[in-house]
Amino acid sequence: MTDLKEKLYQMFILGTGEYCEEALKKGLGGVIFFTKDIQSAEQFTNLTANLKRIAKIPPFLSIDQEGGRVERTENIHNGKKYLSAKYAFEKGIDFLTTQTSEIAKELVTYGINLNFAPCIDTNTNPKNPIIGERAFSSSPEEVIAAEKIVSKIYRKNKIIPCAKHYPGHGDANADSHLVLPKIELPLTEMENFHIKPFKNAIDNNIEMIMAAHLHCTCFEETSIPTSLSQKALDYLRNELKFNGIIISDDMVMKGVADFGEVEACEMGIKAGLNMFIYRFADKKTIDIIENIYKKSLSDKELQEKIEQSYEKIIRLKEKYLFE
Repeated sequence: MTDLKEKLYQMFILGTGEYCEEALKKGLGGVIFFTKDIQSAEQFTNLTANLKRIAKIPPFLSIDQEGGRVERTENIHNGKKYLSAKYAFEKGIDFLTTQTSEIAKELVTYGINLNFAPCIDTNTNPKNPIIGERAFSSSPEEVIAAEKIVSKIYRKNKIIPCAKHYPGHGDANADSHLVLPKIELPLTEMENFHIKPFKNAIDNNIEMIMAAHLHCTCFEETSIPTSLSQKALDYLRNELKFNGIIISDDMVMKGVADFGEVEACEMGIKAGLNMFIYRFADKKTIDIIENIYKKSLSDKELQEKIEQSYEKIIRLKEKYLFE
């Protein structure tokens, strides 16, 4: 019988670090890897195999491997780079298919089972400092076409695709790593340009969606990021009929960090987030999880939300990870 604390730990994906192995033994949901973790193919394969062996429940072994600016394996490739989404798509469907297949096959050899890609933002703001070439296109129809190809290839290789950054980071004029960007588009415009690729991905059974740390005024008048907004996440569930896992972007980003460490997680869980990413596995992060657990013991709503999230996580793991 899985206890509540273990179920809560399943809701977190942490970076490597001092407390990572201990957390995996307590039921941590997964690990995210960055460039610093990847020195050689052999070393990285051994690292993922060791973490998998330690884990109480098979973990999501995850990475941000989009190509271009967001590529974590540069230490292995000796200067060879995958093209970013924009340039890969511009080279045509065949090129995009081939490159995505190469990325997927490489990740599988390292033991990765979850890629935080494709990035399905529609890049409508040419001055966007954070998306830019990470987007396939400024046309939602082209983004939709690319997403179908990329997600299908990942699935074929037993890698879970994660569409990001809901409800669309493409019109932002600021970097959510540094501030909370504000998007002041009416809902109809968000739907026609930015939400449209997410709707299509959901119709094609996307397994996981990452919620952005963006303040979208079409959902919230006050300065609340989409990732913590019940209205935005309810829209994803009720209007777009998404039944998979909603995961936060990195919780140490400035766009969300100001809401308080434990408070932001509690707010996110109650709003409908199923999982959280933290790039660190330090004492501070473990304390956040432990403090939420303490709060949940006397909070029925938190308990119910943790139970619901755990069910979704285990269902997805049964499909992809359980042998």
